[in-house]
Amino acid sequence: MDIENKSIALLIDAENISPKYIEIIIDEANKYGKINYRRVYGDWTTPQLNPWKQRVSEFGLTPVQQYAYTSGKNASDFTLIIDAMDILYSEKVNSFCIVSSDSDFTKLVTRLREDNMFVFGMGESKTPISLVNSCETFAYLDKMMDPEKPLPFEIKKDESVENGKKKTTKIAAPKLESSITPLNKVKTELTNIIDQNAEDDGWAYWSLVAQLIQRKFPGFHPRNYGENTRHLQFFEKMSEFEIKKINTVIHIRNRVK
Repeated sequence: MDIENKSIALLIDAENISPKYIEIIIDEANKYGKINYRRVYGDWTTPQLNPWKQRVSEFGLTPVQQYAYTSGKNASDFTLIIDAMDILYSEKVNSFCIVSSDSDFTKLVTRLREDNMFVFGMGESKTPISLVNSCETFAYLDKMMDPEKPLPFEIKKDESVENGKKKTTKIAAPKLESSITPLNKVKTELTNIIDQNAEDDGWAYWSLVAQLIQRKFPGFHPRNYGENTRHLQFFEKMSEFEIKKINTVIHIRNRVK
C-alpha cells in the first residue's frame, strides 16, 4: 500500500507538546494519508492548557478530558494509551501518529507495531531516543520551525552591592539534552551501509541505502543539522560520497581517497 493512502489516528499529548506546533503536526501527518482521528489529551480544567483551546477548534481536534488524580504525573498518558488500543481493535486505521516527547509511550508504539501498524512520531529534540527509535520515522518539531536564535547566556542578579549599585553577572545557559544523532555517526553508518550493499564497482542503489539509513535512525532529517533539503541533496554535498544518476536510477558510493 502506498504511504499516501494510509488512514491515520493522530493522538497528541497536550500536556507535553506546545500548541505552537499544531500546524506543522497536521501538515506532516497529511503527507502520510488521511487523518481519521484527531484527538488531543489533557486536563482541560487547568489553566496550563488554555493556549490549546483556540487551536482545538481551529484545526478540528477532539479534546479528551483526563483529570489529574495524582500530582506530578501526566494523567493523560493513560487515557491516550487506552484510546490507542481501542482504535487499534476497531480496525478503522492502519497507522498511528503519536505526538509527544514522553518516553512513557515507547511501549505503546512497540505494541502497535506488533499488530503491523505503521507508527510515526513527533516531538521535540529532548525526546528520549527509546521513543524515537521505536517509531518507523520520527520528526523533531522544534527543528521544523523557523529557527530562533538562542540566548548565549542568561542574566542573573547578584545580591551583592558595589558602589551603591547591585551587580549583575552573565552565566552560560545550560544546553538542552537532545536525542538527535550526531552527524558524524550518521555519516559513519551511511559509509558502512554503502559498503555492505555495493556491487563490485562500489556503487549501491540509493533507494535501498535511503531505506536502511532511515530504519537505522528514524529521527534523521537534514533539517536537524540546519539543512532543509532532501536526503540525497544533503549527502551529495559531502566530500565523502559520490552520486551517479542513470535515467531514473540513482546510485551512491563512498568516495575513493
